[in-house]
Amino acid sequence: RWDNTAALNQVLSTAATNFLFKTTKISFQVSMSGKTEMVVLVTGGSGGVGHAIQTIVEQNKCTDEKWIFLSSKDADLSIEAETRAVFEKYRPTHVIHLAAMVGGLYRNLKYSCDFLRLNLLMNGNVLEMSRLYNVKKVVSCLSTCIFPDKTTFPLDETMIHDGPPHYSNYGYSMAKRMIDVMNHCYHRQYGCNYTAVIPTNLYGPYDNFNLEDGHVLPGLINKVYTAKKNGTPVTVWGTGRPLRQFVHFLDLAKLIIWTLREYKEISPILLSVDEEDEITIKELAEMVVEAFDFKGEVIYDTSKSDGQFKKTASNDKLKKYLPDFEFTPIRQGIKETVDWFIKNYETARK
Repeated sequence: RWDNTAALNQVLSTAATNFLFKTTKISFQVSMSGKTEMVVLVTGGSGGVGHAIQTIVEQNKCTDEKWIFLSSKDADLSIEAETRAVFEKYRPTHVIHLAAMVGGLYRNLKYSCDFLRLNLLMNGNVLEMSRLYNVKKVVSCLSTCIFPDKTTFPLDETMIHDGPPHYSNYGYSMAKRMIDVMNHCYHRQYGCNYTAVIPTNLYGPYDNFNLEDGHVLPGLINKVYTAKKNGTPVTVWGTGRPLRQFVHFLDLAKLIIWTLREYKEISPILLSVDEEDEITIKELAEMVVEAFDFKGEVIYDTSKSDGQFKKTASNDKLKKYLPDFEFTPIRQGIKETVDWFIKNYETARK
């Protein structure tokens, strides 16, 4: 229920109070040219988006930038002491915050409280350590699931807090939504330059292809691969009617780097393909089947939940800043991801 917001705010308030009077000495790294070096810490750097950012950075190297890509093996960011140790070690000047407990529809339904609690802890720790270590800018990654369930379409950046999110991912959505609240609070109280991007559904190489933990597209890729290998039908959960917009990891990586370097607002920005590029899950499944050249039967299990029917997002704000930005066509992106999955099946997350 929406009146649970007060309890969520209390959780955040308690976490912030624990940090409030802690201080640390700040040092700056200086490059050989004598300029202050830009040290970018990327949390969640081993995931699909992190790998994509690393690819784009390698293609467009800047002399006075140092990039550090963290994984969960480096630190548990839900623990304050471990988060502080990371900031103490690397002394970042900028942070891209991707780390999160994530999962698909059915995992969100099953572990709603875990999604809320652990993501609140991670987000609170990263933002507070960024303040204490004088980080110049933080860009966090949100999700369109933060928007109200009962709303009008298309979604835009002004509608985030207009009502409760869909019940199916309530805990995760509220934790992500509170990043926007914290960004504004840190700006008002401390003058911090924290902002966020809101991408629509993501996909690409290095995704999580686990059937329980992964999202819809990597899950379909894994299912079709297994069905083709075993000569069995593919079962798609739900009716196939829900609508989604898909963004390739590499496209998001380019836009996140642009946000870090150029975007000046505290308010978040939606990163999405055009509304007319929205497709149904059935169309998505057909594209995956085509990419695998799968000739077997495709079954839709309508006893499974569809989740939210649509989350159509507007990219008007993005177009005002980057009117000529071109997204990867979905069919091309799916084919590239399928080819990567086949080649890297043994080591892919699944």
